Amino acid sequence: MSFIIAKKIGMTRRFRDDGTVVPVTILQAGPCTVTHVRTPDKDGYTAIQLGFGTKRHPAKPQQQAWTDMGSFAVVHEFRLPSTEGFARGKKLDVGVFQPGAAVKVTGVSKGRGFQGVVKRHHFAGGPASHGHKDNLRAPGSIGATFPQHVMKGTRMAGRMGAERVSVNQLEVIEVVPDQHLLLIKGAVPGPRNGIVFVQSA
Repeated sequence: MSFIIAKKIGMTRRFRDDGTVVPVTILQAGPCTVTHVRTPDKDGYTAIQLGFGTKRHPAKPQQQAWTDMGSFAVVHEFRLPSTEGFARGKKLDVGVFQPGAAVKVTGVSKGRGFQGVVKRHHFAGGPASHGHKDNLRAPGSIGATFPQHVMKGTRMAGRMGAERVSVNQLEVIEVVPDQHLLLIKGAVPGPRNGIVFVQSA
């Protein structure tokens, strides 16, 4: 299994050999450093902890833990069936991925703030004529008289976005090792400069 932490740079396009246009998202993937190796004997599970980026003023516990490695802006764990071949301090870069590979990208979607039911749940809204004043984007009825409360799960207005989202089976179009860039087909969750986690699908 291949995995890495990346920062979303933006979107562009690439042309295949047959002339078709492919929209791609540019990710600055790595370099990442293995900061911790979790083992079943000590931690009860198997995982690799990666550090990405730099932080100017890390907390004192992190300063002591990463004395020989520097400081990291983002730290994330990836669960693995085995940690063989990984050791503390090992570097990972975009070379772990190959063009044509399928990956899963996980990130936090853009926050939309407090939104109504038309935008949040794709309600159709009310008629725009024949006496329906100020009723175009109203939610309508939210339930029967009994029971005398709003049922859990009722689709209503509320905060939208800023949720953890995973997109599966995205194709790696291009890998640029010298610039640490990973070009993935289509869109990935999150805003520009947002952090995403990429792993083989």
